[in-house]
Amino acid sequence: MKKLLFILLVPVLLIAQDAAIVEPIVLIDFPTAGTLLRGSFNAHLRAYAEGGILAGVDVGLTDRFMIGLSYGGTNVIGMGPVNGNPQVGAHVRYRMIEEDYTIPAVTLGYNSQGFGTYIDSTARFQNKSVGAFAAVSKNYDFLGVLGLHGGVNYSFETGDGDKDLNFFVGIDKSINPELSLMAEYDFAINDNGARSAGTGKGYLNAGLMWVFAGKLRIDFILKNILKNTDKFSEISREIRISYIEIF
Repeated sequence: MKKLLFILLVPVLLIAQDAAIVEPIVLIDFPTAGTLLRGSFNAHLRAYAEGGILAGVDVGLTDRFMIGLSYGGTNVIGMGPVNGNPQVGAHVRYRMIEEDYTIPAVTLGYNSQGFGTYIDSTARFQNKSVGAFAAVSKNYDFLGVLGLHGGVNYSFETGDGDKDLNFFVGIDKSINPELSLMAEYDFAINDNGARSAGTGKGYLNAGLMWVFAGKLRIDFILKNILKNTDKFSEISREIRISYIEIF
């Protein structure tokens, strides 16, 4: 059973905090099993297609428990009226099992923040919010840091009629103390129905993260590399800026 769970759930935030390294909490859209340290916060700003801006903050209440809020919309940058998201995104997670030499970390959580354009006709984001999730992470010392991540999630954005359980996997690999590569694959089982945005290929996202000045991180992101959708068929180029600090 343990081996089966690990296979199903095999996959952010990789930021230097003074001399220490804060484990990843997210890759591109999907979570890892990481949590923020007690008394720390992560403020982040993301720029995406159609003049979109998404801002948020996450706070570590304990070493295992963290909460967060986010809000954004499209056409924030550019001309014309701003199209704000219909509601504020909520994020909460609790680390059930700590990682050790043989056992991966396991975290349970909920995140209502979706990504990309909000589609009114089906009451969902272009990329559905994760919703309720269980994430597993295991890190290895392999020519730097190698992290494997994965999980299962259920999105409550079901206005398109697709209510399936979903799975995701991901990886991050350090190049040097400042640069790391990251990638994730969303199986998008909950986004391949008749009214869904996806066409069945799943979503492949990748990016380069650059950490500098100890606490500041910039991510250069490519989303929908497989061009999984008809309406949003182009690869999206996005930038995310994150800053972590202790109260």
